[in-house]
Amino acid sequence: MVHAQFNQSAREALADAAVEAKIRKNLSWKRIAEASGLSVAFTTAAVLGQHPLPEESAKAVAELLGLDEDAALLLQTVPLRGSMPNRVPTDPTMYRFYEMLQVYGTTLKALVHEEFGDGIISAINFRLDVRKVADPEGGERAIITLDGKYLPTKPF
Repeated sequence: MVHAQFNQSAREALADAAVEAKIRKNLSWKRIAEASGLSVAFTTAAVLGQHPLPEESAKAVAELLGLDEDAALLLQTVPLRGSMPNRVPTDPTMYRFYEMLQVYGTTLKALVHEEFGDGIISAINFRLDVRKVADPEGGERAIITLDGKYLPTKPF
């Protein structure tokens, strides 16, 4: 049976415990994702309290991290999503994404609607990828791919 959380505190506490275990065991998100059988982005989001994991994935992640059966069960619950409750993020990395949306949000909206029509890009039927590439001018660049299914608005 699918169960849902209606308060973020349980998943936040689990996320804290999972990250502590990740550090203690010197694990990467990639290694945890390998145990789950799912993508790095989805697994990371799930462990950090933003998605439920399927039963087998939850059990494998809990075992790898040394978490108990209750934690494995909690990893399977539908969380109350949102990691930035009603505020501008203060973490520099998260703030830069917020800043990108402040600068390019209306542009993205205009281009999406011009290309697809009235509707949204799903964050449910969604893929996320982060890659590091060399910058021809020196240093490194991040390529972040947000790949969501387009869902048109349907008049009723």
